[in-house]
Order: sequence, then structure tokens, then C-alpha cells
Amino acid sequence: MKFYSTNNPSSRVSFKEAVIKSFPADKGLYFPEEVPELDFLFLETLDHYSLPEIGNEVLRQFTSDDIPAEKLQEIVHDALNFEIPVVEVEKDIHTLELFHGPTYAFKDVGARFLARCLGYFNESENNEVTILVATSGDTGGAVASGFYDVPGVNVVILYPSGKVSDLQEKQLTTLGKNIRALEVKGNFDDCQAMVKQAFLDDEINAKLNLSSANSINIARWLPQSIYYFEAYKQLKDKRKLVFSVPSGNYGNITAGMLAKKMGLEIERFVAASNANDIIPRYLKDGKFEVKPTVATLSNAMDVSDPSNHPRMLELHEKAFKDIIDHVSGFSLNDEETLSVMKACYDTNGYILDPHGAIGYASLKGQLKKKETGVFLETAHYSKFMSTVEQALDQKIDMPDFVGDLMAKEKVATLIDNDYEKFKAYLLD
Repeated sequence: MKFYSTNNPSSRVSFKEAVIKSFPADKGLYFPEEVPELDFLFLETLDHYSLPEIGNEVLRQFTSDDIPAEKLQEIVHDALNFEIPVVEVEKDIHTLELFHGPTYAFKDVGARFLARCLGYFNESENNEVTILVATSGDTGGAVASGFYDVPGVNVVILYPSGKVSDLQEKQLTTLGKNIRALEVKGNFDDCQAMVKQAFLDDEINAKLNLSSANSINIARWLPQSIYYFEAYKQLKDKRKLVFSVPSGNYGNITAGMLAKKMGLEIERFVAASNANDIIPRYLKDGKFEVKPTVATLSNAMDVSDPSNHPRMLELHEKAFKDIIDHVSGFSLNDEETLSVMKACYDTNGYILDPHGAIGYASLKGQLKKKETGVFLETAHYSKFMSTVEQALDQKIDMPDFVGDLMAKEKVATLIDNDYEKFKAYLLD
């Protein structure tokens, strides 16, 4: 399997090269030269497979040229060593809980797989790698945990000052060793823009072997398709599955679209958004119009220029009609988000985080008869405790892990939203 840039289909690279390079020089995204269709018997008997076995079957389609079968099995079993349960919230509406990994967020799946792939590739290369990653919230913690103390890998995480939750900040600023955090005076899009510019900077690339752990990296993106298969497995007696995906950079929902293209029986998707509603607006008229980023309670979705839009186009052969046949948009403001969190708790006894609340609300507003709705709970609610307590108007007991983490000392370097200063930091 080769991978091409979405900006240059004639240029092909191996999985290994795509993972290490992360970002093509032409500013596109790596995409598989073909989307394999999985064996019908495998799809029909998913309930006989464990989560790691499903992951191995899905990912070997893309990695077999560069990762031996036994090594891939080892990587996948190590990366996916936690549960991803489907929980019924109310009639016809379920949640896929993606917060049972080590950093309590969905990004553990992709970050752990990517870290182990790079660790394996680095065994033969013996060449130190610098991971650059921008985070709007959960990516930073997942990457920090996944790459912590991995030999030959240094990690630099950029996050927007004052725009991630206290718990998210602690997760990405307290590990030390090979993990460094840069607190940027700006928003997520500013952080992401500096990361992308660094990948295209010849002077930096002459001195550092750069890779990325954002969902722009093919090894962060591909594994996210696995939990759609896992959800289908757990809901096999249901039909017409509709996945509502809280969306910021759109890696998560496009990974679901990849699963559908590989043969998984998914009826449609809902792109659930906060005030940064570029894709819901795009789905109305086909215009991809970037507006200034708005800070919201669902901060991980505060992205105004999502990187994974090109993959959405590739998965639908750049046909807008095909996209709107399979994807609808939905957006919710902060006041509505708080109201939904309260209503769900009062009615169902289920505590939503502000991102999951938007996914849940989209199903309440758009689910049709004879459809089964699944919204993705992308992070544990304790990461947004002040918002949860505000919504529910009551004090919530902190899980033990929160207290332990919050007691740790934050270590981060505050920098201006200035590329030259960021570059100087990297080269120092």
C-alpha cells in the first residue's frame, strides 16, 4: 500500500515514509492509494473478534509492506489495551465511550498506535525524531502519554494559552523527560499554523527530523476507524446506525467515513459542531469559508480551519452531492450546550462532557424513525468539571486520578504567536 498527497495524487510514498514525514511538502495530507474493502465474512462475524483483533485486521491492510505481521499484532495489542464500551443513554440513542484509555480521551487510540509505530521504525533508523504537535485540548495529553520516555523521540506540544481546561493542561505539562510544552499566546489555529510552517521550513528540516502526532499524521488518523467497527460489533442487532461525531479538526469523523468505505454498514454521519461551524456551513452551500476562531465551552472543537477536510473530499471522490448524501451538519452554542447537559442528566442520569453534549443533541434533533443513534463521548467529563458543575448546578465528586494529576507542577514555556520565535526555540 502506497500513500499519496491530496494535493498531488501522482506522488506516492510508503506507510513508513508517510508516518515519519507526516506532512507532504505540497501542504496536502497523505491518503491511501486505495481504500480496501474488508472481507464480508469478517464484517458479519465481528462479534467473534476482540478489539485488538479488529484493529489488527483493519490496520494490516495499510501497513503490511512496512510492519511485519507479528510486530503489528504486538503494536496493536499494546496500543488497544483498554475497553471502548457502547452505553445506552436512552431509547435509540447510545454513546461510544472513548475515554477509558490512560488520558481519558479518544485520542489515546491514535496516539498510542503512532508512538509504537515510530518507536519501531526508529529501531532500524537510529535517528532521533522530533514530534511537533498542536493541541486544542486532548491531543496534547494523549501524545505526551503515548510518547513519554520513548527512546529516540522528543516531543514539542503547542497549546493555546488559557484555552484548554486545567486538567488538559496538567496532562501535557507535567511529564517532563522527552516531553516539552509551549504555551502559545493565541488560539489553536495559530498553533497549528506554526507547526505546519515548521514542516515546510528547509532550515529546520536540515537540522531536525520532524514528524507530527496531530491527525494530519496517517498513523494517528487510520486507527480512529477501529472504534467504529467496535461500536458496530456491540450493536450488531441494531440497524441503520447513525454516528454523531463532535468535530474540530475532523480527523475523527473522516476516520468513520473510512470505516464505511471499507464496508462497515453505517447509514450516515452527523458533523456535530460548536460555534466554529465551518463544516455545517459548508454542507449547506459547498463553500469552505474560514472565519475567526471562537472560544467555547467545548474547547477541543475550537477549530476554524480543520486540516482533515481534504480527506473528507477524497473519501467522497470530491463530489459535494455524495458528501451531503451521507453527512449532515449540526451546531450548538454554549448556552444550549449547558441546557442539554442538564436535561440529559435529569432525564437519563448520564453525565455528558460539553463535546459529547453536542453529539447527543444532534441525534435528539436529527434522528429518524428506525435509526439507531451513536454519539461519541470523546473525553471524560472530569476534564471539564467546572462546566459540568455549572450545567448541572451541583458539586460533582472528583475521580481519584484528577486529584493526583492536579497536584503535579506545570512546566511550560510561554511564547508569543510568532513563528520566528518558535523557530528559534526549536533550533536552540
